[in-house]
Amino acid sequence: MSNHASKRRGTDSSYDDLSFSIKRWLSSDGNLTRLFVIMVLVFVTMAILSPRTFLSLDSFSSMAFQFPVLGILSLAMMLSMISGGIDLSIVGIANLTSILAAMVMVRLIPEGASAGTSLLYIAVGIVCAMIVGILCGLLNGFAVAKIGIPPILVTLGSMQMFMGLAIVITKGQAIVGLPEQFSAIGNGSVVGIPMPLIIFILCIGAAYLLLNRRPFGMKLQLLGSNPTASRYGGIRNTTVLLKTYALSGLLASIAGLVMIALTNSAKADYGTSYILQAILVVVLGGVNPNGGFGKIAGVVMAVLTLQFLSSGLNALHVGNFFKDFIWGIVLILVMVINVVSPRMKWKRKPAG
Repeated sequence: MSNHASKRRGTDSSYDDLSFSIKRWLSSDGNLTRLFVIMVLVFVTMAILSPRTFLSLDSFSSMAFQFPVLGILSLAMMLSMISGGIDLSIVGIANLTSILAAMVMVRLIPEGASAGTSLLYIAVGIVCAMIVGILCGLLNGFAVAKIGIPPILVTLGSMQMFMGLAIVITKGQAIVGLPEQFSAIGNGSVVGIPMPLIIFILCIGAAYLLLNRRPFGMKLQLLGSNPTASRYGGIRNTTVLLKTYALSGLLASIAGLVMIALTNSAKADYGTSYILQAILVVVLGGVNPNGGFGKIAGVVMAVLTLQFLSSGLNALHVGNFFKDFIWGIVLILVMVINVVSPRMKWKRKPAG
């Protein structure tokens, strides 16, 4: 065989390996491939309907500041769903913890404080918010794992409890006047990259390592797939659930901190629409609502898809009430597709 033919075969082999790698990354029963196509179609459709507004630099900059809050909340929802449960309290945790952080920063920082003193109180407020978020998550996990209450009922009740507690603390009023150093977290940039986006990327990296490079990820997926088999396999289901809901609470608190940094204020009813949107993102991203399976890449693409759709609808001057209607329709359609698609594939399989 000639050297030319050998090199050509080697090149073809490398190309085939690369093609296989891309296909393997995009394909998870077709979920990632389908989601990638949907994301591109939504982007192209909105670009055609409103090219000047949607494709402007200001629009993309605004998106980069907006979607990280939903993205972090979706990661929190993803963890609970992989375990076979759900966490409806993430927005309640986000608001409660952010209000506590805002109170520390606004009411404890003395007038005329130096930059170093302000940063110290800001750090104390952030740490307090994260600790309270973990404790709220542990409360949910204890009720689910130890008492045995269904997750949807536990987190529905705790959502009302956390939001009610936030209203009592603030008396329904907004906390304003956050320090400028803290507001920079929501409105500042590093080498042109918005700070909220950087925080979201860090959360993605941490979640990826946790689910794919640590034993906890395997235990969580086994628990979500079959709790009985997981228990007989030597996995402490209670410990895994406690860790899962604690991490969900931690991520919710981080989302709450980014949210108040963006708005420079804290209030008990911020972001209530994020609950439905987070569920939509997770389901659209290919996470099994029954537990046991989910990929970070799918959730990220789903967040971008919803942000493209939301920004495009805003450019077309579509009202918020109609957008809520669209979110509900999309959620139902995605769940129907996820249920029907495997059945169609099973019917198409040749017998024998």
